Amino acid sequence: MSLSKSVTPYQRALIVGAGPGLGASLARAFSVDCGMRVAIAARRREPLEAIAAATGAVPLVADVSSVAAVEALFDAAELALGGPPDVVVYNASQRVRGAFAEVDAEAVARAVDVTAIAAFRVAQQAVRRMLPERHGAVFFTGASAGVKGYAQSAAFAMGKFALRGLAQSMARELSPQGIHVAHFVIDGSIRPVGAPNDGKDTQLDADAIATSYVHLLSQPRNAWSWEIEVRPWVEHF
Repeated sequence: MSLSKSVTPYQRALIVGAGPGLGASLARAFSVDCGMRVAIAARRREPLEAIAAATGAVPLVADVSSVAAVEALFDAAELALGGPPDVVVYNASQRVRGAFAEVDAEAVARAVDVTAIAAFRVAQQAVRRMLPERHGAVFFTGASAGVKGYAQSAAFAMGKFALRGLAQSMARELSPQGIHVAHFVIDGSIRPVGAPNDGKDTQLDADAIATSYVHLLSQPRNAWSWEIEVRPWVEHF
């Protein structure tokens, strides 16, 4: 899916947690449709190569499990993009499934760190660079697990609830300072890359989700959204 050329007040984007699904669609939308310079980051370089080749995005390998690593990522992104990113999307998460009485506590802690604590690290570095200009956007990819906890999915619920709370707190503090903070509730399964549409639109399409991110980037500041839900028309909620 290709958007018509979109005009946003932003020039440089960093997508953390990029992969072949939504991350690739966001890179395509930001670079091709919005004309932004884009950097994409993940723990391994291999998933980034195809996205970079298709979109012109700059691939960056990063582990966001420490403040020092996140600072290094932003330094690399600023160098690659010709300036600090004025759009940052946190798209990473980690799931641990299992019966509550049996799930491994250390695995849960790691999952919550990836889904929420690392989001804080990334957002803090982004905001520190945006505040001097009183301009920027920080977007978080959430899930329905952030508004309702599912059985045998405590770790994901903990992480996504925390992510939503982080976004809401940031929006209340930073919107009046010119930084657009938004949380996206992705309610439903995203159709796997390469899988055909069943003709009934029962799954989310990654390119279609990306249009909502672009829409929020295009919002005038007198009508900003801090949260948006997207779901297939047949999804129960």
